[in-house]
Amino acid sequence: MTRICVASSGLGHVARGIEAWADDLGHALAARGEDVILCKGDGRPESDFERVVPCWTRESRQARLLVNWIPRSVGWRIGFGSGYAVEQTTFARNLLRLLQEEDVDVLHVQDPHVAYRIQRACERGWIRTRTILAHGTEESIEFQARITYLQHLAPWHLEAARAAGHCRSTWTAVPNFIDTDRFRPGDGGAIRQELNIPQDAVMVLATAAIKRHHKRVDYLVREFRLMLDQCPEAPIWLVIAGGVEPETEAIVAEATQMLGRRVRFLVQFPRHRMPELYRAADVFTLGSLMEMMPIALLEALASGLPCVVHHHPVMSWMAGPGGVTADLSQPGGWVEAATPLLLGQLQRQYTGELGRQHCESNFSRDRVIDQILDYYEVVLHHDKPGHEAGARDAMQVVT
Repeated sequence: MTRICVASSGLGHVARGIEAWADDLGHALAARGEDVILCKGDGRPESDFERVVPCWTRESRQARLLVNWIPRSVGWRIGFGSGYAVEQTTFARNLLRLLQEEDVDVLHVQDPHVAYRIQRACERGWIRTRTILAHGTEESIEFQARITYLQHLAPWHLEAARAAGHCRSTWTAVPNFIDTDRFRPGDGGAIRQELNIPQDAVMVLATAAIKRHHKRVDYLVREFRLMLDQCPEAPIWLVIAGGVEPETEAIVAEATQMLGRRVRFLVQFPRHRMPELYRAADVFTLGSLMEMMPIALLEALASGLPCVVHHHPVMSWMAGPGGVTADLSQPGGWVEAATPLLLGQLQRQYTGELGRQHCESNFSRDRVIDQILDYYEVVLHHDKPGHEAGARDAMQVVT
């Protein structure tokens, strides 16, 4: 049986898409009976297949001192250019030792510099582990070209790499997945009561890091204010759940001033309660203009929520018939797209049902895990006699 390691330097101390992906993948493989270990950068093991790999976490005193002490131009070249870079570098060093001791065949990560450092160790003959980078962090095409085994999370990303002239026969496109039994439609009345939101109100949910850049939470707040101005009698509430960023406090203050009692912020909301939070909502949205493949969107679709997203090819592909896409780069773009859903209960219900069906057909856990296991076989055998066709087929493992 193939010995698999899924790893994330942030798992155990950071709540983001990368960490959720690693945790979900590790547990899904274990549930399928695969020989897997799940490595995390902090916390404690919560099952017999979990391992804690010590590192200098991005917010640690050691990481901050190192970043401030080393000149920026030098730090980036040696893996100490930011807190996250320090975390990945120190994590990779200790992970290397574990991979040797555990005799791992395949390492699967989303931390880009962990992937590159472990790949280099394999190329130098220090370990036999082959490393797959699931590309979820918007690395440059030049960086991607260094990676032997690369999992793009959407066909569009793979085609973009091919169009740029950087595409290997060992690359593939396999999406993120979602547990459609855990994330499903249902009653979320208890959450509404907690948040003091009327049971008959229309609750719009955004789950993203609470920041301006990329996630554009401030844009959603402004658009919601515009919606309230246009439809002052509409019983609509905005709930934003996400992680802390340096600008979070300022965004919360601005939004509270603009929206008053119509907005709720759930900072660092417990991940185990997310299915309940989605069930409490009526509409889901993201303000970002580009995403690699956001797990939050899958969680919303699986929960039967109609989704309002920017008309980027990846998010349009993900949402399918369960989403309304529009140009969210423009003022008023979100309001125009969201209004039919916010004011039409039947439209919400119909769109949400279609989205749930689309998600089950394309992104359910078992369907995607089958594709991932097929890719592991390609990674392990592509350079052996008789397996050249399998390597060519790797790029066809898509939804």
